[in-house]
Amino acid sequence: MARKTNKKTSKKVSAKTSKKSPRKAAPKAGGTKAVSPRAKTPLNKAPLNKTPATGKAAGKTHALAEGMAAPTFRLSRDDGNSISLKDFAGRNLVLYFYPRADTPGCTLEAADFTRLASRFEAADTAILGVSADPQAALQRFRKKHALSIALASDETHAMLEAYGVWGEKTFMGRTFDGILRTTVWIDPKGKIVRIWRNVKVAGHAEAVLEAIRGVFS
Repeated sequence: MARKTNKKTSKKVSAKTSKKSPRKAAPKAGGTKAVSPRAKTPLNKAPLNKTPATGKAAGKTHALAEGMAAPTFRLSRDDGNSISLKDFAGRNLVLYFYPRADTPGCTLEAADFTRLASRFEAADTAILGVSADPQAALQRFRKKHALSIALASDETHAMLEAYGVWGEKTFMGRTFDGILRTTVWIDPKGKIVRIWRNVKVAGHAEAVLEAIRGVFS
């Protein structure tokens, strides 16, 4: 025989079951977002270098300046011997750098220094022309134009770079590395007195002579 269910007890149980803890409402869209803690910035950290890299690799730079000691050198001469800065100790030395032997401008410059060689000698001043030509080319150059001044060869460019006269140049729309026509006056103690850059050949030898005379006359 089926038992009768107590209706009052049944109602109480169902009422208890339906009473559960209320759930926390989910945050509405567009509400305040949780803020993540800021990362601490390390102390004493050097700032990043934001300077853009240049496309050209930097080579050796030599800031030759008046008043500094002249860089030492030893080069091959046109006569087959070697020559160095020490050989001119106690005298003025005019070092003139020219691009290439037996070209029009370089021939004129060498001829002008040869023409004035005796006057430079009277001012106790030696002259040395320097290029990257091989020794044989200098011998032909000297003989062809009857040059009386000394010529030296720096095929390695070591001395040319030390004096800051080897660099980028442009000629007839073409860019290339070569000798920048420059003249350096070195005093008897080996100090640089004056530097002539971007030399214009016409009248240059005379201008150098007058500058030396102005100091030692």
